[in-house]
Amino acid sequence: MNILGYLQKIGRALMVPVAVLPAAAILMGIGYWIDPNGWGGESALAAFLIKAGAAIIDKMAILFAVGVAYGMSKDKDGSAALAGLVGFLVVTTLLSPGAVSQIQQIPLDQVPAAFGKIENQFIGILTGVIAAELYNRFSGVELHKALAFFSGRRLVPIVTSVVMIVVSFILMAVWPIIYGGLVSFGESIVSMGSTGAGIYAFFNRLLIPVGLHHALNSVFWFDVAGINDIPNFLGGQSSIDAGKAVVGVTGMYQAGFFPIMMFGLPGAALAIYHSAKKENKEKVASIMIAAAFAAFFTGVTEPLEFSFMFVAPVLYVIHALLTGLSVFIASSMHWISGFGFSAGFVDMFIQSRNPLATQWYMLLVQGLVFFGLYYAIFRAVIVKFNLKTPGREDDEAVPVQAQTTDRTELARQYLEVLGGQDNLVTIDACITRLRLTLKDRSIVDERKLKALGAAGVVKLGEQNLQVILGPLAEIIAGEMKALR
Repeated sequence: MNILGYLQKIGRALMVPVAVLPAAAILMGIGYWIDPNGWGGESALAAFLIKAGAAIIDKMAILFAVGVAYGMSKDKDGSAALAGLVGFLVVTTLLSPGAVSQIQQIPLDQVPAAFGKIENQFIGILTGVIAAELYNRFSGVELHKALAFFSGRRLVPIVTSVVMIVVSFILMAVWPIIYGGLVSFGESIVSMGSTGAGIYAFFNRLLIPVGLHHALNSVFWFDVAGINDIPNFLGGQSSIDAGKAVVGVTGMYQAGFFPIMMFGLPGAALAIYHSAKKENKEKVASIMIAAAFAAFFTGVTEPLEFSFMFVAPVLYVIHALLTGLSVFIASSMHWISGFGFSAGFVDMFIQSRNPLATQWYMLLVQGLVFFGLYYAIFRAVIVKFNLKTPGREDDEAVPVQAQTTDRTELARQYLEVLGGQDNLVTIDACITRLRLTLKDRSIVDERKLKALGAAGVVKLGEQNLQVILGPLAEIIAGEMKALR
């Protein structure tokens, strides 16, 4: 597997622990709604819900270790997840300040500050990747019959614990350097204030076609470089009290996405519809309405973005620039809100009483402006340069959503178009994408994939293929596996 393909695999696995965040967001959001003034101080139920959500947020590093190990394992087995947990406990124990002080025989106050931050998502991801690779390598090993009980999957956590001891001693030398580099990168962006937030958002969108935006997000949204924007925002008053959050600042790497997801992209969808040929408008409307609805309410934007990402790359660059501008404006004006899943209406509503949500309603006003900007710019550019957005194609029909509502039958149709069961090496999915490894990618008919309802297709390396399906991706992937 090439480097890009491997990074894709890690990016896919990252969605396993990230998928837990909505639970924390809902629990804490409801808690803030129940007790908007005391934030748990005046209501036992609110305190219960806020603390329950905080239990998830505060342990994200462990969730990353377990989730990535599980997500990258070849057959998604619980033994891989256990190995990830074992590995994380070994590393974080051996590299805790007290242990480093004892091992290196130096006073505790001379231990590098990096070891005080050893329980972070970066270490969680690293541990998860190593545990998954060990699982994939050793889960089928058979030991001598005297040790047969420890063969196969039972062997993996044992091997992981030994390997992570070696990894811990390596990290004892290099972790302060890695940590220093990550912090310097984060601080360089933070020092740029709102401009840095806009730059981050611009690259966040640009990396979506190859799925590497998850790696960038981990630096700003989680505690890889000390920014930790999402957990600190969701922590609300407890984050403020602990000095981890600043009202009007925490959430700056999230807030500006709301005007884009809820308004900007639906404006683009309307422009694409109005630019379509008359005979294709009805078909395009069915695609654009569904995609715009998903973007507005849930913040899931890939079905819409992939409708123009490859057929009109200039529009996607404009989209990335406008996203950067939106995040810059929201941050500059201190119009702040945050999310646990994505920047849709549901998250905005839930977090509206979070004590860190300042003038969040102005994001709606900003959104209306960006709706107009997206519509005007997209419409003008599409017509000016005769871009072949959906409904403007010369030779091929506009893809329509599959007519069948039977998920098993739809999965069977996808299998057929992808070259049959024998052509599929691996089948996996993240929130919106089928992630496939194929023996022969050349036999895949992209037009038929789009006719079945795929919003787009991404080719990576020689054998990897991503099919953009939206929220159906996980369901279709499960059905395809069941049919094999």
